[in-house]
This record gives sequence, C-alpha cells and structure tokens, in this order.
Amino acid sequence: MEKLQKNILIKNKRATFDYALLDTYTAGIVLFGTEIKSIRRGKVSLVDSFCYFTDDAVWAKNINISEDFYGSYNNHSPKRDRKLLLTKKEIRKLRAATKDTGFTVVPTKLFINEKGLAKLEIAVAKGKKEYDKRESIKERDDKRMMAHFFKK
Repeated sequence: MEKLQKNILIKNKRATFDYALLDTYTAGIVLFGTEIKSIRRGKVSLVDSFCYFTDDAVWAKNINISEDFYGSYNNHSPKRDRKLLLTKKEIRKLRAATKDTGFTVVPTKLFINEKGLAKLEIAVAKGKKEYDKRESIKERDDKRMMAHFFKK
C-alpha cells in the first residue's frame, strides 16, 4: 500500500490571482467514502471552483476530486456539487457580503485537520481587473529579482 501524506494542503492559486480575497471562513465538507481517500492521496483540483447559495445551505461547485483507483461501483462522480458545513450566522454573513455586485465566494484551500477531517477554506472575493493582474505579476517578478540579487 502506498504511503499517504500526513499534511494535505491543496491551494487554489488561480483564485489569489483572479480575485482580491477579503474575508475567509473554514467550512466542513460533506464527502463520500471514496472522496476522502482521493483527498488523502492529493488528487484534488480547486481551479475554476466557486460557491453558491440555496435556501439554507452553501454548495461548492466544480471541485474536481478524482475517482479513487481502488474504488469499485461505489466510486463517486468527480465534479459533483458538495455541501459545505457552516453555521447559520456564517451563511448569513456570506450571503450579505455577496449581495453587492462583483463579490463572490471562492474556495482557496482544502486541507485535512488534526482530527483527520477534510476542511475547505472559502473566501469572500472581489474580481480583479486586468491592470490589477498585471500589477500583481510585476510585484511577484520584483520579489524574485530582489531575492536573487540579495542571495549572492
């Protein structure tokens, strides 16, 4: 049997590039048995994922959790919608924050906590304009150059 990683941390790097993250929340996530096995193997992608609201719940859409290699007919659908576990107070805050135009809720990190439970960090985000993206690329390149010159 393959050795599983202890510290699972899957980041959504695209979200930090496309959005300005304002407020973060940690939510539980409802999973099937084969999904947690795939998460522990690190077979997850958060790219292009987002959250939406139903009557009294928050759902995550487009989180790609690959099918488990050892799964049988019980395997899950890789891109199904997954319910997030938040308190009613947190759901109200998120819903109020996304009432304004330009704001959305995006998953930023997926991790396994110390109890072995899968948690999803979500953030209220505002979309960046094209010039903001260029500015963040420039800042990143400047940091690399500074680190390169001061390393010598």
